[in-house]
Amino acid sequence: MDRFNIPLSEAMDLAVKEASALCSETVPLPDSLGRVLAADVIASHDVPHFDRSPFDGYAFRARDTTRASKDAPARLNIIEEIRAGDCPRASLEAGQAVKILTGAPIPPGADAVVKGEETEHTAAAVAIFEPFAPDSNIVYAGEDVRAGQIAAKAGDVIDPPLVGVFASLGLPRVDVIRRPNVALCVFGSELIEIQEPLLPGKIRNSNLYTFSAYLKEEGLRPLELGVAPDDTESVADAIKRGVARADVLVTTGGVSVGDYDLARPALQSLGAEILFWKMDIKPGSAILVSKLDGKLVLSLSGNPAAAVVGYKLIGVPYLRKIMGHADPMPARVKLKLLDPVKKPSPRTRILPGALKIVDGAACFQQYGVKGNGVLSSLIGCDLLGVIPAGTPPLPAGACIEAFCFSNVR
Repeated sequence: MDRFNIPLSEAMDLAVKEASALCSETVPLPDSLGRVLAADVIASHDVPHFDRSPFDGYAFRARDTTRASKDAPARLNIIEEIRAGDCPRASLEAGQAVKILTGAPIPPGADAVVKGEETEHTAAAVAIFEPFAPDSNIVYAGEDVRAGQIAAKAGDVIDPPLVGVFASLGLPRVDVIRRPNVALCVFGSELIEIQEPLLPGKIRNSNLYTFSAYLKEEGLRPLELGVAPDDTESVADAIKRGVARADVLVTTGGVSVGDYDLARPALQSLGAEILFWKMDIKPGSAILVSKLDGKLVLSLSGNPAAAVVGYKLIGVPYLRKIMGHADPMPARVKLKLLDPVKKPSPRTRILPGALKIVDGAACFQQYGVKGNGVLSSLIGCDLLGVIPAGTPPLPAGACIEAFCFSNVR
């Protein structure tokens, strides 16, 4: 028997358990941003690979300044100037210093650096007015990354600083998980193209554009298959085409219990394995998750807001898992309600909202009019709040838990 009207946590776990990372591919470093590492990256050398100066100044032997003071400075002879990219020509001996520029290598024998503006100096000599301890103001080799260190782990999402680390390690190409091909199709005889004039009983096909945008937000390039009318043969044909051409198929419409809700019978006629049908939440209960030819078919509600909830809670974790994310589940955060929830929640209630910082506290700002078809309630939404079943009305200031779909952990 199909799993029917199951709890949200069970639905999320079921979908993610069906997911496994796709194969890897190698991409040029500039194209790796936002991709997921396929394997650990081990540093082949220290970064930086030599001891260097953090600023413009003078490098010297700390023990030569042991007795230095404002009245009796240590006076050292300058033997050379070292700029970034230079190599020191000599080792320092007692009473000697070098003029050194930011990023330049520390010469042998030196173990301290002083800022130029803290000295008195000529081209030939520098006066230092305080004693310095060894290792003062030196950036030592490996301060950023040590040779043999795991610079990044499999499952890490590559962000701009990681691109920079890979560049410093001399990696022109990176092994990442292949991005899935995702097909997108919408069902409904009432749908017309967005450029067509409205007719009685017809609505414009916003879902195709909404979910194409959501998939692009995950770094994917959806294959848009268009609209299938409400007959079983057309719906089944669209499903077959989508599964044949992609790793994942996302559809909207036809997943409830009406006479023309044909996604489920069409999938069954094709021999699909139904993982579950419907979740015990509101909005977003109408959802059907199945597998056909080893590929996931995510069948969402035709009502836009309900469909977005299903996509965020079930589709995004699944997609992130097959893209290789180490932790594909959305982060769970606790926040204070800025406004009351005026109605009781006999079923698990999903609240669209946004993170607001008020007087230094993380707060949940509810968004817009609630309803399965009210897509505008999700504009600017970066959180989905969860009110457990059986919860009475909640006052402003009450603490709730919410899902956050960014990569913040």
